[in-house]
Amino acid sequence: MRKLSRELSALLAETFGVFRQLGQDGPATIVDQELGVVTMVGQGVAQVRGLPSVQLEELVEFESGLLGMVFNLEPDHVGVVLLGESAELAAGSKVFRTGRVMDIPVGQSLVGRVIDATGQPLDGRGPVRAGQRLPIERAAPPIIQRAPVTVPLQTGIKVIDALLPIGRGQRELILGDRQTGKTVIALDTILNQRDKRVLCIYCAIGQRSAAVAKVIDTLQSYGALHYTTVLVASGEEAPGLQYVAPYAATTIAEYFMQQGHDVLIVYDDLTHHARAYRELTLLLRRPPGREAYPGDIFYIHSRLLERATRLRPDCGGGSLTALPIVETQAQDISSYIPTNLISITDGQIYLSPLLFQKGMMPAVEVGRSVSRVGGQAQLPAYRAVAGPLRLAYNQFEELEIFSRFSTRLDEATRRTIEHGRHVREILKQPQYSPIPVAAQIASLFAVTSGLLDHWPLAQMRMAEAAICQAVADELPNLSRTIARGAQLTNEEREALLAVARRAIGRVKTLHEHDSNRIGRAV
Repeated sequence: MRKLSRELSALLAETFGVFRQLGQDGPATIVDQELGVVTMVGQGVAQVRGLPSVQLEELVEFESGLLGMVFNLEPDHVGVVLLGESAELAAGSKVFRTGRVMDIPVGQSLVGRVIDATGQPLDGRGPVRAGQRLPIERAAPPIIQRAPVTVPLQTGIKVIDALLPIGRGQRELILGDRQTGKTVIALDTILNQRDKRVLCIYCAIGQRSAAVAKVIDTLQSYGALHYTTVLVASGEEAPGLQYVAPYAATTIAEYFMQQGHDVLIVYDDLTHHARAYRELTLLLRRPPGREAYPGDIFYIHSRLLERATRLRPDCGGGSLTALPIVETQAQDISSYIPTNLISITDGQIYLSPLLFQKGMMPAVEVGRSVSRVGGQAQLPAYRAVAGPLRLAYNQFEELEIFSRFSTRLDEATRRTIEHGRHVREILKQPQYSPIPVAAQIASLFAVTSGLLDHWPLAQMRMAEAAICQAVADELPNLSRTIARGAQLTNEEREALLAVARRAIGRVKTLHEHDSNRIGRAV
């Protein structure tokens, strides 16, 4: 009889999740806990029978210690996304509720760290000591708490700061074919935030581990890692981790924004994020739509990017600027995922592989790029040079195409084309070399005013370097005035042009002297 009672108790525990917990000194106590059983294991997903009270996006724990997130709630089973490797998981394994939704540790201790999508450290510097955890899925700030985007976020890249300005709280999409320099633009922007009190978060989604290691090494080499958090869900990891990674990174960024900080977050890239989500939904038998993506593919990105904003001063005054990256195929910006993101964001920076092949780096195609915030988030000094710069560049691109079909060009057309070539050359910029605001203004003034039109194209970088150095040495007060956002007066413009003219003259004289010395030696 006693043996039958024990067997009945074991059967109840297996069926209803009733567990006996033996106390050290007292009698046994009985605790109710829901118990599920794995019925199917797939590539990154599992189906579980039981857990009648489990909620959507709740964390569950398998008996092997593996964590999963509830993704589907079906009448007879629960679909679970695995947050790790499923090698030790098999049908019949037990599943337990944790009672909490998917969350991530937040706090100042995360700055300068490399973590995964669950908050575990990847940099070998010990555990992350954070006193608070927040859910990865959070509602975007309401409209009443938002402030207009008026403060610029300087990227240090001339073509972007002058023609496609980005404001703090804006969402600017970076798109282009693979290997056109999308990540380089994002990294340059992060490097340029040094000493500007902007915290940065780099979220790698579906990237190769070697590429992520190179990014981390670049950040460390240029002294940017001490104000940057890197969250990694590489392509070798489970698709569930790739899916939750951008939401976890955004929660970390939102914590700093609500503390009054300005934050920059880079999603690299959302194409892999969409593919990971498609893989999970197909494995869990959700109905597919266009290109086999589920019907809510737009919603997963809109609810993510809508969390980027600038808060009003009485709500903290912080800002969250988002730079999502998306990859196009064969220059097709009208495909499904790119068009979705273009419609969500406040502008896009398009990188052309044709310009990249011609050596125009960064390969930003100005005609297809736009910033919908525009001059509202641009320093006033740029406005005096942006108009002539864009006009000269657009005229040059149009005339350059037609000049290929004609050998006879009038003198005015030749001057316009030659001026445009110098404008295009001045917009070139090596990677990881952000330029201060005053130096950008001076070099752009010099080229738009025609000071460099007779300068050899091969020596434009030498002339630009001389101008930047001369402005930093001779006009330090004006440089600080421009960076603070003051409007340039006519006298200050003339001072910039005078410094640029003298710098060009010195370089030209030095170059001629060297040429003559080499000629005499020969």
